[in-house]
Amino acid sequence: MGKQGSQRSPRPKGAKDYHVRSLESLSSSDPSFGRRFSGGDNNWKTKVVLLDDLKNENGKLGFKGVYVGKRNTWFRKHIKSIAFMFALLGFLFLLDSVMVTIFDSINVQNGSTSRKSSNVKNGGSEYGNIEKPPVQMYSRLLNLASNSLAEKEFKQQKSSFWEEPYQKTAVWKPCADEKKSVRIGKHGKSNGYLLVSANGGLNQQRVAICNAVALAFLLNATLVVPKFLYSNVWKDPSQLGDIYQEEYFMKIMKDEVDIVKELPSHLKSLDVEAIGSQITDADIPKEATPNDYLEKVLPILLKNEVVHFLGFGNRLGFDPVPSELQRLRCKCNFHALKFVPKIQQAGSLLIRRIRRYDSAHSMLDKELLGEFMPGSPLTNDPSRGPFKYLALHLRFEVDMIAYSLCEFGGGEDEKRELKSYRESHFPLLIERVQNSKPISTSELRKLGRCPLTPEEAALVLAGLGFKRGTYIYLASSHIYGEKSRMHPFTSLYPNLVTKETFLTPKELAPFRNFSSQMAALDFIACATSDVFAMTDSGSQLSSLVSGFRTYYGGGHAPTLRPNKKRLAAILSQNNTIEWNTFGDRVRKMIDEGQKVKLRSFGRSIYRQPRCPECMCKSQ
Repeated sequence: MGKQGSQRSPRPKGAKDYHVRSLESLSSSDPSFGRRFSGGDNNWKTKVVLLDDLKNENGKLGFKGVYVGKRNTWFRKHIKSIAFMFALLGFLFLLDSVMVTIFDSINVQNGSTSRKSSNVKNGGSEYGNIEKPPVQMYSRLLNLASNSLAEKEFKQQKSSFWEEPYQKTAVWKPCADEKKSVRIGKHGKSNGYLLVSANGGLNQQRVAICNAVALAFLLNATLVVPKFLYSNVWKDPSQLGDIYQEEYFMKIMKDEVDIVKELPSHLKSLDVEAIGSQITDADIPKEATPNDYLEKVLPILLKNEVVHFLGFGNRLGFDPVPSELQRLRCKCNFHALKFVPKIQQAGSLLIRRIRRYDSAHSMLDKELLGEFMPGSPLTNDPSRGPFKYLALHLRFEVDMIAYSLCEFGGGEDEKRELKSYRESHFPLLIERVQNSKPISTSELRKLGRCPLTPEEAALVLAGLGFKRGTYIYLASSHIYGEKSRMHPFTSLYPNLVTKETFLTPKELAPFRNFSSQMAALDFIACATSDVFAMTDSGSQLSSLVSGFRTYYGGGHAPTLRPNKKRLAAILSQNNTIEWNTFGDRVRKMIDEGQKVKLRSFGRSIYRQPRCPECMCKSQ
C-alpha cells in the first residue's frame, strides 16, 4: 500500500488546510465523501486537527465539529470491516506488482536476445541504436555551461560569431568563370574518350566530377558524362542527371572540355578491361600528379581510344598542378554543378521555413536555389525580420568512431560494441593494430585524432556565447548512441532541428530512398546558414560547404572550425578550469581558424578557393 493516495501515505506539508477546504466544500452535497479520505492509523490525527481548527471564537464546537464526532462513532463500529477491505486490496495490489515484474523481466530478456540476434544478422547495422542512459564525459563543464547560458538570457548578450570577424574576407570575389581558357594541351581532334565511374556519396562524387573535367583537359580527351557506382553503404541508384542539371553542366564546361552523354557506337562494344583500358585506384597513387596521368594513362588512351577510371575518387593531387587545371576544377565545382529543380525547390522551402521570414537574397541563395529563391515572407509582420540559424555538421557515426580507436566515456558496453564493429568492418585495421606499437586512447585524444562528441560540440558553442535558444540545424547523420549521446547537447541547446522537422513526409517522399539527394538538401541548408559549424574539418561535406561559403559568402558567411588537438588540451582541464577561462580559450581557438589567408600548398581548392586560380581581389 502507500500508493495512489492511500491514507497510509505520509502526510505532506499543508495537509491540515487541504482537509479543511475539502470538507467545507463537500459536506453540504455529499457527507459520505469525507469518509473515503479518513480512517486507519492517522484517524486520530485528523480528528484533532479538525477539532482544533473548527472551534469558534469562544472555544466551542460548531456544527462541523459535531458532525465529525458522529462520523467517528460510525468508524469505530465498522473498523474491522474497513481494515479487512484495505488488507485485501493491499494483497491484490502486491500480487499484481509481482506478476507484472515477472513478465517484464521475461520481455526484457527476450527483447535483448532479439536485438542481439538482429545485430548479428545485419552485420552490426544497429550499433548504437539501442536506447541507453545519457553519457557525459564533462559533467562539471556542462553544469557551468548551463549556468552561463541561463545568465546570458537575462543579460541579453550576443555572440560575436554571427558575423565574419575580418573585413578582408569581403575583398575576394568569385571569378573562376570569367577567365578565358587558352586551351593548353588541346590541339586538333580529341585523343579519345574518358569514362569515369565515381564511388562514394554526394560530396565524393562531386569531387570526382571536377577532377574528371581537369583530367579530360589535361589528356585532351572527350569526357563522357560521369556515372555513379551503386554502393551497399549509400544504397542510392541516383546518377548525375538525378542530382545535377546535366545539360547546364555540359554547357558551362564546353569552352574548355568536350562532354558527351555516351560513347560513340564503334566503342560501345569494347571490353575495356580485356584490352587494358580499365584504370583502378590501385593503378594510380593517391594525390597523383598530372605527370602520373601523362605517363601511365595517356599512352593507353592513344592506343585504345578509351580509358575507364573505375572507382575514381580523389586521385588527383592539388599541388603541383598547372593553374589552368586548378581554375577548371573551381569552375566546375562552383559554377557548372547546379542541383536539379526538384532539389532546389525543396531546398528553398526548407530554408524559408527555417528562417521564418524572407531575408535578403545572398549570392549563396542565388547559386544554390536558382529561380526557387524565397520570394515572400511566412509572416506579415516585417518587424520580426529574418530568423537566424546555425547549421552544424556533427560527425559521430559508428564507423568513424570505431575506426578512430578512441574511447568516448561509454564504459565497457561501448568498448565491446566498437571492438565488435571493427572486427566485422575493419579487419585490416585490426591486423595493423596488432602488428604495431599500441597508442593509448588518452594519447590519441591529445593528438587530436578523436572525433568530437555531441557533448563537446555543445560545450564549444556555449563557450562561443551562442544562446540557449539558438536554432541549430543538424545535417542528418546517424549519431552513435543517439539519444544517450545527444542528451548533453539538447540539454544546453533544445532547439535542434533537421530537414524532417520542416519538411513533411509527403514533401520528402521524392528523396526518401536516395541518400545523395537527401544529402543535397543538407548541403543547401548548411551552405546558406547564417553560421556554419563543423566538428571534423576533414569531411567532404564540411570542406565543400565551407568552400562554397568562402567563394560566394562575400564576407558574411562565418564558418567555425575547432582545432581538435587544442580543444582536447582545454577539455583535459575539465575538473579545474573556470568557465570564463574556458570560453576565452575556445573563442581564441575558433578566431584563429577564421583568419583570412591564401590557400596553402597542397590544400584542397574546393575547401580553400581563396587563391588566384579561383578568386580575384577587388582591392
